[in-house]
Amino acid sequence: MKKKIVRITTVPSSISGLLKGQLKFMSNYYDILGVSSEGENNLLENFGIDQGIRVHKIEMTRKISPISDLKALYLLYKLLKKEKPFIVHSHTPKAGTIGMLAAKLANVPHRLHTIAGLPLLEATGFKRYILDTVEKITYSCATQIFPNSYGLKKIIIESKFTTENKLKVIANGSSNGIDTKHFNPELYENNSKTRIREELGFNNEDFIFVFAGRMVKDKGVNELIKAFEKISNEFKHTKLLLMGDYERDLDPLLPQTEEIIETNKNIKFIGFIKDIRPYFSASDVLAFPTYREGFPNVVMQACAMNLASIVTDINGCNEIIEHNYNGIIIPPKDEQALYEAMKFMLNNPEKRKEMAQVSRSKIVDNYEQEVVWKALLKEYDKLN
Repeated sequence: MKKKIVRITTVPSSISGLLKGQLKFMSNYYDILGVSSEGENNLLENFGIDQGIRVHKIEMTRKISPISDLKALYLLYKLLKKEKPFIVHSHTPKAGTIGMLAAKLANVPHRLHTIAGLPLLEATGFKRYILDTVEKITYSCATQIFPNSYGLKKIIIESKFTTENKLKVIANGSSNGIDTKHFNPELYENNSKTRIREELGFNNEDFIFVFAGRMVKDKGVNELIKAFEKISNEFKHTKLLLMGDYERDLDPLLPQTEEIIETNKNIKFIGFIKDIRPYFSASDVLAFPTYREGFPNVVMQACAMNLASIVTDINGCNEIIEHNYNGIIIPPKDEQALYEAMKFMLNNPEKRKEMAQVSRSKIVDNYEQEVVWKALLKEYDKLN
């Protein structure tokens, strides 16, 4: 009989998107139960069918909500007492806290939590104190913590959230790696790139900067829009393609930023896109000026699609990108540095192409999906 592992995320888009393929792979070796909120259009249920695993709905919210959180904790505790798993492995902040607490109360022997970013890094004052305290509680309930980047591990140690012996980075970083057969520029010929550009209202003369991610302050979108306004005034045929959802209730953009996005004819906002590969194939440079990350999938995906990148000097980003090798690294929250980097990419086409050509090989060599999966499987197998 296979040993049982419960994998938990706060919302189903995390379990279905960030861990795509991984739970199906693990089900060859363990009895896997996926736990998350249901989400829209039966997302969790459909994910379970697709991956060939059991799933269980427990409503959780990313917002601070004491009553809802206590209810989720109780329901998860009851589930774990019934299922008696060998391992509980949580992802995302809220699921981590609730999952590790419930697993400890239910006497689950192995309680693992993956850290894929620390939202608290942008908090201040009393809110930061509360978030720090919650983080320490999560780590204290866990038996092992997996930061998904070496930079994140360093931050956790410096913040004294837990002891170093509880921490381990799986493989070279990343929670799930990249399927480089899926993210492959060879799947897209020049005629399909031209068609995508035409659909967007762009042409083949245009130079396209692309951003993919949540349309929020923490992703550096305010700085990106300001920097691009300068660029588009100086360079004809320069465009900005934006992909992602607004989160106005959690981390809103400045009103003037949204106004520019709506009125600047050189900016095209297309919202959340399930398959971003065609749009990456039709673009020239990824612009990703985020304030904080764990190990950003967007940067790995862009690199796998042979794009040069502009990223900020933060954990994860500065592990995937090497400055002046496969992209440019700039300080976070620095609109001028972002403008200069964008200008460099426009003025130095040969260097940009050189960066793009080496981008994919670094992903293939270091972050291929099955390398990450097998490394995690090895960690599971070591547990008694």
